[in-house]
Amino acid sequence: MKKIKITLVDDHALFRSGLKTLLDTNVEFKVISEATNGKEYIENIESNIPDVVLMDINMPVMDGIEATEFSNQKYPDIKVIALSMFGEEEYYYKMINAGAKGFLLKNSEINEVVEAIKQVMIGNSYFSQELLYNVIKNFKPHKEPADETANLSKRELQVLEEICQGLSNQEIADNLFISKRTVDKHRANLLSKTNSKNTANLIMYAIKNKLISI
Repeated sequence: MKKIKITLVDDHALFRSGLKTLLDTNVEFKVISEATNGKEYIENIESNIPDVVLMDINMPVMDGIEATEFSNQKYPDIKVIALSMFGEEEYYYKMINAGAKGFLLKNSEINEVVEAIKQVMIGNSYFSQELLYNVIKNFKPHKEPADETANLSKRELQVLEEICQGLSNQEIADNLFISKRTVDKHRANLLSKTNSKNTANLIMYAIKNKLISI
């Protein structure tokens, strides 16, 4: 069985060591390299190209945003998952624009780390459930959608805003005074138009295009 190759990029040696130990217990994974900052990651990437990178956002010398942007431009097949802490929401826009495919809290349980890696490997985005809740809790609709959303109708944008608030299709239908079947159709259209596979993808789309403020 071909193992998923993983690189850890974080300036805290103890954190990297603990995460490596946990990941190495999974027969599907192999941690092939580590780096203490983005510059070190970039300098050594060619000798050990991973499938997935677990990337800290705040690091000395070169942060995770710059390193992710470089990685995405030169090695677009590498999936970068940002390692975040509460209070770093201001960096989400930049990390998504740089090419991050997922976000994990640094204190996530190992089973969630495993799930995140598996999801990005099959082409999905992943948001830590706690981070997703935090995004929803601090949700604010953006008054001026970016040009990239021009292909979405006004109603679809309304439904997207409701989705970003964590509401079910039935709750959205009740709020907008339309049928649940109509909401189902709008959600399907949103997934198709934004090339999203799930709610996490939709929320990442909304963040990237500044449809919501967090």
